[in-house]
Amino acid sequence: MLKHVYTAILFTWTDFKTIFFPITVFACACAPFPGLRGLLECCAWIWVHLLMCNVSNQARTQDEDLMNRPWRPISSGRISASQAISWRYGTAIVCLLWSLVYGKVVTIANLILIITTLVYDELGGARHFIGKNLCGVFGYMSFEIGATAVMSRKPGLDSISMKAVLFSGMVVFTTLQAQDFADIAGDAAIGRMTLPIYAPELSRIATLLALSFWSVFLGWVWELGPAFQAGFVALGAVVGLRYYLYRTPRADGKSYILFNIWLLVVHGLPFYGRNLVPSS
Repeated sequence: MLKHVYTAILFTWTDFKTIFFPITVFACACAPFPGLRGLLECCAWIWVHLLMCNVSNQARTQDEDLMNRPWRPISSGRISASQAISWRYGTAIVCLLWSLVYGKVVTIANLILIITTLVYDELGGARHFIGKNLCGVFGYMSFEIGATAVMSRKPGLDSISMKAVLFSGMVVFTTLQAQDFADIAGDAAIGRMTLPIYAPELSRIATLLALSFWSVFLGWVWELGPAFQAGFVALGAVVGLRYYLYRTPRADGKSYILFNIWLLVVHGLPFYGRNLVPSS
């Protein structure tokens, strides 16, 4: 039993910083805090859905993982690709049944996430940067809507939450290439056309501009105070400049850690908008 739990954690390990923590922060920012039990239910819902997505993805990227992440369950031999596919269908069923408990909004978010995972892994969505980024948008938005609805226990999301989801989708679409710079060798080996491979120079300029723009724009949208705004803009500029100036795989890996810190802050901004800005 413990072996299977550890294997499941390994499947999701790299996405704790990219999805689990940002989505948890987002749900806490957008929904009234439901107490420890509600928070744990929300975290469990996020993690099981993350496991479903990662098992499906890693069952199709074992060649890339042998180069970039040989410790993952399939590439390390802890589980076979065929077993992982069985896990994928099993977790998809569990996720659907679990989501039905929380009502229509969570169930729709679950179904969109399942379809997005299918498109990404089985229909070639991951092979080109446009499809990859679009799948990323639908993936993040599904997680955000579902997790917020689980935590709020309400039939729908209010206007602040929906605004936060829409802005998050735009941020993800324009910055998701940040995760691809450190994986250029692995992506090239499996024939995946990411933006850093398609346009090496332009992708770094676009990342710098996007991070700078969203830092300024979101600070204005959520009406951050001067000190918070300055810190947030500085963080976005530092991350963007790192991607532009430091271009080794090791440097890109460090930049990606900083990018995830920036993304975590982005997902927490609705808290400021909901709780610190007086309503008009």
